[in-house]
Amino acid sequence: MRKLIVILIITLLPAAPAWGDNAFKEGGKEVGQGFKKMGKETGRAFKEGGKEVGQGFKKMGKETGEAAKKTGKPIGEWFKEAGKKTGEAFKQMGRDIRKFFKGE
Repeated sequence: MRKLIVILIITLLPAAPAWGDNAFKEGGKEVGQGFKKMGKETGRAFKEGGKEVGQGFKKMGKETGEAAKKTGKPIGEWFKEAGKKTGEAFKQMGRDIRKFFKGE
């Protein structure tokens, strides 16, 4: 009986570290899979966050453009009117100079 137990222990003893090794490998695999999953989720979160930030900038840019357009119209009209008045003043000055030299 002792011989049988000794033979059994001798045959199973080398297999015992393999059991531990497999458990260690499985645990390592699970940790690796966890990191992989966490990385994917983090990447998705960054992607979604980036989209939201991009949309915010896009909206802000449109609003700024519209505000500038609204502000630019009155300024443009003012310059247009000022240009017309300046042109008319130079035109009148030219007429006055012509009258002066013609002796009218």
